[in-house]
Amino acid sequence: MTEQTAAAGTPEPPISRFPVPSLDELPGDIRERILAVQEKSGFVPNVFLALAHRPDEFRAFFAYHDALMEKESGLTKAEREMIVVATSSANECQYCVVAHGAILRIRAKNPLISDQVAANYRKADISARQRAMLDFAMRVSQSAQTVDEADFEALHAHGFTDEDIWDIAGVASFFGLSNRMANVMAMRPNAEFYGMGRG
Repeated sequence: MTEQTAAAGTPEPPISRFPVPSLDELPGDIRERILAVQEKSGFVPNVFLALAHRPDEFRAFFAYHDALMEKESGLTKAEREMIVVATSSANECQYCVVAHGAILRIRAKNPLISDQVAANYRKADISARQRAMLDFAMRVSQSAQTVDEADFEALHAHGFTDEDIWDIAGVASFFGLSNRMANVMAMRPNAEFYGMGRG
């Protein structure tokens, strides 16, 4: 599949309804980041190109993303991806379910987990601790105004610290922003994501 032609031979839809700059139009720091991602993964995830439309927001978005998703935490990187997939599914964000589903399969070393979490995390083959984590993440994503001490007590019972709870809330909240912007932008997931981590 090329950028111009989809598998069925029809024109490939654009990756965003907003303008997508070419690499040579971008500030040096953003171009370098995108090229580094391309070298590591073999392709450029569309989110990088789509968000490059606004360089200052690109920098802020990825700085916060990295602070949440790449740091040392009481949550594993796979668990953070579970939060992204579950909440993005609830928010009907195709891009994040597909892209982070691929990352979850790789980080969990499990080809089934992403589909299970996206469809219904309560039926997924995950631990009781992870289910409690996702219950809270979904509450933050869908009805944060209802969070109370009972939620903290339930998470403490599974060994989560208050700092872990902040991390769960941070990931769910950040991807609420990401989901909404991706939907407004009509951002399309790269074809490469669909097969990653499945074999």
